[in-house]
Amino acid sequence: MADFWNGYVWPTGLIVAQILAIVLPLLVAVAYLTLAERKVIAAMQMRVGPNVVGPFGLLQPLADGLKLLLKETIIPAGANRVVFILAPMLTFILAMVAWAVIPVSYGWVLSDINVGVLYLFAISSLGVYGIVMAGWASNSRYAFLGALRSAAQMVSYEVSIGLVIITVLLCVGSLNLTDIVMAQQTVWFAIPLLPMFVVFFVSALAETNRAPFDLPEAEAELVSGYNVEYSSMAFALFFLGEYANMILMSGITTVLFLGGWLPPFGFAPFTWIPGVVWFALKVAFCLFVFLWVRATFPRYRYDQLMRLGWKVFLPLSLLWVILTAGVLVATGWIPDPVIRPAL
Repeated sequence: MADFWNGYVWPTGLIVAQILAIVLPLLVAVAYLTLAERKVIAAMQMRVGPNVVGPFGLLQPLADGLKLLLKETIIPAGANRVVFILAPMLTFILAMVAWAVIPVSYGWVLSDINVGVLYLFAISSLGVYGIVMAGWASNSRYAFLGALRSAAQMVSYEVSIGLVIITVLLCVGSLNLTDIVMAQQTVWFAIPLLPMFVVFFVSALAETNRAPFDLPEAEAELVSGYNVEYSSMAFALFFLGEYANMILMSGITTVLFLGGWLPPFGFAPFTWIPGVVWFALKVAFCLFVFLWVRATFPRYRYDQLMRLGWKVFLPLSLLWVILTAGVLVATGWIPDPVIRPAL
């Protein structure tokens, strides 16, 4: 009995506890990111924003979630019922499982695998399936057009994101995300790789279908796009998946370019602050820029969106990969293996 407990029950319980320690804060963060978005945009437009439900409107996300939970799930008569229900579930699940390899502090990661970047590539490339499935299963031309737009958009910017990450990997010499953070102890990669940092962040806006690249949800011509036939909790899962993807892309940006959990430039006065706090602050800053951009810029036309991805970002990121490799070889700055401090 003791062997069964120590060999199966205890390790399984520990893994479940670690997963809950990631998922539960994420769900709370997603809920209150919706409130933060409405508050930030309201402040930029000189409005009040939600302020009725609870003190300062803090219970508004709970009221929204309860409303969606109590609504009836309506499935169109001509829809493929199985795929229609699976699509929002897939979108939400993929936004959650990507966090398995992202370190929020040193040693604070569910799975510290040596190919963490490849894992993120695999998960992010699957994200388009949920949207395409939703558009196809809805049996609606508007939803299907929105899904096709989203597929083309995500594929276009996925290529640029991949090349940007390759420039970071050339500077690190490892696919492990913890090693990428530890390589930034002297200087964050956002400084020497500033053009790639900008390309990555703009591509992240397009990858998450956020303004000014929210073409799949264009209300004027597509009536909300791929999720037009969804209601109640099925719609809520798409909603949660979008905001969870925003947090995920902000976390990846923090790890790749902003030093992860490391304090700014290793300044001694800041080292007493826990790493997870630095990580959260950097993610919050990236999310604020997401919201800032939405409140500031008008929506792109679709031809402008495709031109930016294929004719501007792709050549620029490819050129920067070649330039980075050339500089590293010419100067002899090819990275040595990253030495990690003991836990």
